[in-house]
Amino acid sequence: MSASPTTPDDEPEILLPGGDVTVGVVRVGATVRRPTNPNSPFVHALLRHLEAVGFDGAPRFLGLDAQGRETLTFLEGEVAGRPRPDWIADEDRLVSLARLVRRYDDATASFVPPDGVRPDRGVADEPPGTPPAPVEEPEIVGHLDITPENVVFRDGEAVALIDFDLAGPATTVDELVNLLVWWAPLFDPADRDVLLRDVDVERRIGLALDAYGASDADRAKIVDAALLRTARSWHLMRHRAATLGGGWARMWAEGVGDSILRRRAWLEANGDALRAACSR
Repeated sequence: MSASPTTPDDEPEILLPGGDVTVGVVRVGATVRRPTNPNSPFVHALLRHLEAVGFDGAPRFLGLDAQGRETLTFLEGEVAGRPRPDWIADEDRLVSLARLVRRYDDATASFVPPDGVRPDRGVADEPPGTPPAPVEEPEIVGHLDITPENVVFRDGEAVALIDFDLAGPATTVDELVNLLVWWAPLFDPADRDVLLRDVDVERRIGLALDAYGASDADRAKIVDAALLRTARSWHLMRHRAATLGGGWARMWAEGVGDSILRRRAWLEANGDALRAACSR
């Protein structure tokens, strides 16, 4: 793989706000430099595919720099960091995001990884006690990390997804559950950002699923899938905290495991209403 041009001496590195796990992300001129990880070869191939099919809602992969960091195009716009901006609950932004995610998912349906390139999201063997994942044929390459920090907005419209570290084979239900967890949001009210604490979650579910164009079959699976993935998430997060450390361990120490358990209880208590919202 060819390296991208080295950074000129007079080009400063500007530290960008990191996510919960990835650190050391910097802006250098019109590019972003990020450390690589075990899933990087798969992500690089995916980004090249998105460029080849003309999908404009993702950064372009430019190669590796002299320090071995992946080099991506910098995408101008607004990203919701912490504390969350006032617009985080805006329904028009949610609708535009659901449409963007649908365009992205459609663009990945034709992706075939190069020989020898496989997804690697850091968990080779699932820890004991983890509920088994559904045995379903992947339909897309899901982004699967559609957090507010990973969406770029311009003029109130979602225009790009960033941070593809968790991308991998998925069903559309997987992707929709991830979207709704963060943007409906599917959290116990005690764990939501204060700006999302009083939103109409059921209405937001309907808006997102309509904008995505979710099928009736997928809508019928969402709540049960959210329950299963929440149960799996607790085990996987605990395992990553113990084996990978870093941001995973910090999140676990800060109580993410308890938040996941509260989300599961909230999903169970509100299941009927949530299923009705999905079916509208």
